[in-house]
Amino acid sequence: MTVTLIDYKAGNLASVRKAFAFLGRQTVTTEDPDEVRQATALVLPGVGHFSTTRRLAERGVRAAVREAIARGVPFLGICVGMQWQFGGSTEAPDTEGLALFEGSCERFQTGLPTSLKVPHVGWNRITRTAEGAESRLLRGVEDGSFVYFTHSYRAPVVPGVAAVTSYGETFASCVERANVFGTQFHPEKSGDNGLRMLRNFCEVAEERSSR
Repeated sequence: MTVTLIDYKAGNLASVRKAFAFLGRQTVTTEDPDEVRQATALVLPGVGHFSTTRRLAERGVRAAVREAIARGVPFLGICVGMQWQFGGSTEAPDTEGLALFEGSCERFQTGLPTSLKVPHVGWNRITRTAEGAESRLLRGVEDGSFVYFTHSYRAPVVPGVAAVTSYGETFASCVERANVFGTQFHPEKSGDNGLRMLRNFCEVAEERSSR
């Protein structure tokens, strides 16, 4: 099974590619809509400004991702890649997300508390929600585990959120619905916990491919 990494010229591709290689999984990097449609596992490694995801729509990749999801292909969005799964972000109001989860992403409120520093960078805990109790992505990861974040915008806590994190306010740090998965944090930089999640994602994709 090959993991297809979507290249939109802003993603953290090198680190994600190395993490999958460490797990013994092959990867291919592409921005070709046809390759995205034919993928068996899709990952959007996101960093940077939300507006950079506009390239996905302009090149036909957005539509290809939707088609792949509709036929059951596992899709993992990381950081901005997870935010893209929501309706949009106030960081780029004219750029549409996939709207797989309701709501939009907003910037952290630096006034609450006054000492809150933005961006939120570093290690923080994830706490499972009731929906996340049986999460396949978080299987084998202890509740309250530390993972690595770096972001200024956060997603709301809505149906489909599997884990939350607190940083001045509580926000969605992991989402999961059917074959769609997302992490606000960077699993490729989160040590053994992050590698376990990436391995879990691969196992979900391998199980589907073997049917």
